[in-house]
Amino acid sequence: KENNLDVSIIPFNQLSGRIDAEYYKPAFLFGDSLIGNKQSMKLGDLADVKGGKRLPKEETFSDSGIPYIRAEDVKNSFIDYENSPKISLELHKKLKSYQTKLDDVLITIVGNSIGDVGVVKFELAKCNLTENCAKLVNLKSVNADYLFSFLLSKYGQNQIAREKVGTSQPKLALIRIRDFKVPVPNSDLQDKLSETIKLAHQLKESSKQKYKEAEQLLLKEINLEGYAPSKENTSVRELTECLADNRFDAEYWQVDFDAIQNTIRKNKDGFDTLDNLFEIDGEKIDIDPEKEYLYAELADVNGTTGTIDNLTLLKGADLPSRGRMKLKRNDLIVSSVEGSLEKIALVSSDKENIVGSTGFFVLRAKEYEPEVALLLLKLKPVQKLLKRQAQGTILTAIPKSSLSRVLLPKMNSSTQQKVKDMISRSHTENREAKELLEKAKRAVEIFIEKDEHEALKYLAS
Repeated sequence: KENNLDVSIIPFNQLSGRIDAEYYKPAFLFGDSLIGNKQSMKLGDLADVKGGKRLPKEETFSDSGIPYIRAEDVKNSFIDYENSPKISLELHKKLKSYQTKLDDVLITIVGNSIGDVGVVKFELAKCNLTENCAKLVNLKSVNADYLFSFLLSKYGQNQIAREKVGTSQPKLALIRIRDFKVPVPNSDLQDKLSETIKLAHQLKESSKQKYKEAEQLLLKEINLEGYAPSKENTSVRELTECLADNRFDAEYWQVDFDAIQNTIRKNKDGFDTLDNLFEIDGEKIDIDPEKEYLYAELADVNGTTGTIDNLTLLKGADLPSRGRMKLKRNDLIVSSVEGSLEKIALVSSDKENIVGSTGFFVLRAKEYEPEVALLLLKLKPVQKLLKRQAQGTILTAIPKSSLSRVLLPKMNSSTQQKVKDMISRSHTENREAKELLEKAKRAVEIFIEKDEHEALKYLAS
């Protein structure tokens, strides 16, 4: 039975070169003992553990080119490169030794996201990897799906948590990853886990496709299909216009914004301003230090699917000071920071104790179905209009008062129902994919705690 006490007594001659109490937490020792009862190997003997590469100081990202996988693209699921920044082909050639490819298993190794795990299921000839991640390649005795599931499990995560060092900027060294102990199951369990992971990936891809189809339908309905940024770079404005919006910076008056807004004004179902189409809620709650809350922050928002991938259960006393925004089902949370405006998500939980960061706007749709509102605000032309309102220098953000200047198209009920159905199916498949990943993770834990037979029974249930 697992020891729930926070005390471990270790003989001096059994210390592992570490004298910090955290390293000998009972949960870590208990996991070690379970893995020790299995046929296990060091991770460095099962795979080559390699790092990624930082961009050279003089280099920057490009508008198009080769994907560059960042730590934030590794979120305990399948690696998604579609929103990754790009680097030029010339820069890629300098970094071509630091690529990632099909069935690589990735671990984040720097910062507060240490321990996020992902597996590569796309096939790209060229794709580079950040220095903030490690990749596990050239696997022996285990397949990528099992290793991915093991690292997701509490026994994999315990080893990651145990071996990281540092406080303000934690790090996980490659040499420590190579020493992780990995129990090696029989091929039947590994093959069954691969089937589960494959089905989860198929659902994830189908979910993304349905989302894209809904996006195209909506763009077509509001006459913004095929939208491309204007190439004109000169705009002449009357002083009265600048005074009306209190904006005199050239970026605010780009021709592109006129083109988008003029199209919205011609929308067959009409248009209105964002503040009239949404209730902009700013309710902050008094946090009870002893009560538990489900906390959503920026890192938890999946910018691709518009979902909240993780709600962290925290006591009020452990919530960050910014965790005070009351959230409820069908609320839209929208980042107010310019660099992360694509971080928009729909709250799908009925829980009463959900709180969000004060870095979000909380919007409640008045004339849109919640799923339609989500998709509308994530459309590239609408994102442009939101970004236009950003102000500031060091931290550029959107003031709440400027949302009244954002024009949005209205939509008839028939169009909204079609879009809603497509987004709902997309979110259902995304949720089912997450459930399968959780099932694979739990199966590995059952294998470690019991045996392969019980793990296979669980996967078949």
